[in-house]
Amino acid sequence: MKMILKKIILLSLSVLLIGLTGYAQEKMIDEIVGVVGQKIILKSDVESMALQYKSRGENHGDNLKCFAFEELLYQALLVNQAKTDSIEVSDIQVEGELTRRMNKFEEQMGGREAMEKYFNKPYSEIENHFRSIIKDQLTAQQMENTITGDISVTPQEVKKYFKTIPKDSLPLIDTKIELAQIVIYPKIKDKQIKQIKKSLQEYKDRVQKGEDFGFLAGMYSDDIASAQKDGDLGWVRRGDLVPEFAAAAFAMTKPNEVSDIIKTEYGYHIIQFLGSKGERIHIKHILKIPKPLTSEKIKAKAKLDSIAANIRSGKISFEQAAILYSDDKESSNSGGIVVNPYTGTSEFSSSQLDPATNYILKQMKTGEIS
Repeated sequence: MKMILKKIILLSLSVLLIGLTGYAQEKMIDEIVGVVGQKIILKSDVESMALQYKSRGENHGDNLKCFAFEELLYQALLVNQAKTDSIEVSDIQVEGELTRRMNKFEEQMGGREAMEKYFNKPYSEIENHFRSIIKDQLTAQQMENTITGDISVTPQEVKKYFKTIPKDSLPLIDTKIELAQIVIYPKIKDKQIKQIKKSLQEYKDRVQKGEDFGFLAGMYSDDIASAQKDGDLGWVRRGDLVPEFAAAAFAMTKPNEVSDIIKTEYGYHIIQFLGSKGERIHIKHILKIPKPLTSEKIKAKAKLDSIAANIRSGKISFEQAAILYSDDKESSNSGGIVVNPYTGTSEFSSSQLDPATNYILKQMKTGEIS
């Protein structure tokens, strides 16, 4: 239904699209790929949105960037049409939504100070940055509601519409999955972490003596994807990076500067700063991931086997075991229930789960323990 209404809206604004296409081709400057009224769409905006879709596990086929570009055009068109039709959102609406989101950011990042460190800006500047984004989003929503307000579609009309679509062209709807987990992490010995830090410090020293950072990244980084590109992460925004990594990367200003060792949820890194352009920076990194000893893996598996046996025998419930024993504090606090980070609910589509987990779940019945 949403897609049908969206097509109606795009058709009603098709004159703007036609004008935009010609203008963008003739006037493209640097990385500008679209202009709607006073709004510009950059190539980096399209790539960033495409990466967000990928990170959320959304699959839009081979035309992912086209899909992202259409979404950005769609919002820009609505905002531009809203100006033409004198549709505005009130400052009260904007400030209310801004306050809600800023509070959410603070909660997720562990306080205002952590938030300022992550964005490398004072709180007031962060507010100003998001105020315009939120205003555009609310304006687009209000314009969409205005356009679709008088549209009524009956169930019979929807059924008739779908009957005109060939069966092999109908989209597949993913099964929704809910799962609970108990996680036991194999212990990492202090000597392993010391060895990793020693190796990273040696790499930094070698770069400072004249060796090429990219060569070392290609040889030693545990991030296989970036290692194939000499550790190059390309031009990234602060929001593309985890907080600890972003704080260190955006604190550097000198070309070819190498950071101290940074710990993140992925492991331990050193970063090389290559340059900045507006809100984006160009960086490389070397990642080393602590790998538990086989003996520690065996201990973790044995502990999980023991917990599973107690649950199956009725000595303890899955929820109680998750609260008492799971190393994943986020899910353990809710009795093991895993929350989808992209939706905030407990439902996942199969495409949002990693292949190994998805494969196991497909073999299981409701209530069964792996």
